[in-house]
Amino acid sequence: MGQYARIQAIEYELPVNTLSNEDLARAHPEWGVEKIFSKVGINTRHVIDADECASDLAFRACEKLFAGAAIERGQIDFLILCTQSPDYFLPATACVLQDRLGLSTTCGAFDFNQGCSGFIYGLGIAKGLIETGQARNVLLVTAETYSKYIHPGDKSVRTLFGDAAAATLISVTEAESPFLDRFQYGTDGSGAPNLIVAAGGRRRPLEGRVKPAEYTDSSGNVRTDVNLYMNGSAIFEFAMSRVPQLFASLFDERLTMEAIDFFAFHQANKFMLDALRRRLHIPADKFITEFAHCGNTVSSTIPIALKEHHAKGHLREGNRVVAVGFGVGYSWGGCVIRW
Repeated sequence: MGQYARIQAIEYELPVNTLSNEDLARAHPEWGVEKIFSKVGINTRHVIDADECASDLAFRACEKLFAGAAIERGQIDFLILCTQSPDYFLPATACVLQDRLGLSTTCGAFDFNQGCSGFIYGLGIAKGLIETGQARNVLLVTAETYSKYIHPGDKSVRTLFGDAAAATLISVTEAESPFLDRFQYGTDGSGAPNLIVAAGGRRRPLEGRVKPAEYTDSSGNVRTDVNLYMNGSAIFEFAMSRVPQLFASLFDERLTMEAIDFFAFHQANKFMLDALRRRLHIPADKFITEFAHCGNTVSSTIPIALKEHHAKGHLREGNRVVAVGFGVGYSWGGCVIRW
């Protein structure tokens, strides 16, 4: 018997405000409700209030977890927060969240800025902390408010992204084999310009708080350089190239694709997920899609999908799941989860 890291509980939080396909169709009459859903597979996105931040969603997700999980907040040894929309440049939002949650001052806490692959990276960090004896209980939080970066005139990204936070408890457990295993990672920073908020940081600060001028692209999408920009075709090409390579690296003669019960990919959009599933020959009944009600929530898509699939009675104890995250960076990662 050894001591291994295991996912013990997942909870998530969505803002009350919603942006439906009907709302988008009214704002962009050239895009009907049916067309939007057929392309992205999303009915509704949740959008945070103007005066709220990622930490507010994160706090509520964590409070749900403490209310329902068999753990006291004083037992948390480490808080890891994945966000690309932090409350401040500094301090780390994880430190603010530690205090607000009332976690012990002996608890380690830090942010990491990873995006769509963030849940996989966070699981890998939690596994390392636990299986090297540095922690027994790690709270991995993913929280994103991309809506604050999106120009209302940019339908290319407004149709995709929703705000959310997820709280995942990873704890030490005794077992004969790992529950989190076969981690693989990858990075290609040459793709950074294809999914980016170009201005507002220290590389391109806002001079005198003056926002850059608006511009309209060839597809009629309006944005400025402080808004989210996505080169959709480049992101699609990246995913279709890198994800199959990553996917293949997770299997060998000791673990075959047929031994996997479910596949939980970053819930990017219907078009991309359908293309990847076909390319990888994954049976439809094993391929988890749980994002129509909330959209692409960046680093929270995989934990939300796992939580929803479990709540519906599909994901059961002992099932093996291949989880794959990919996107902004470019960054990608995958692992095998035993539920």
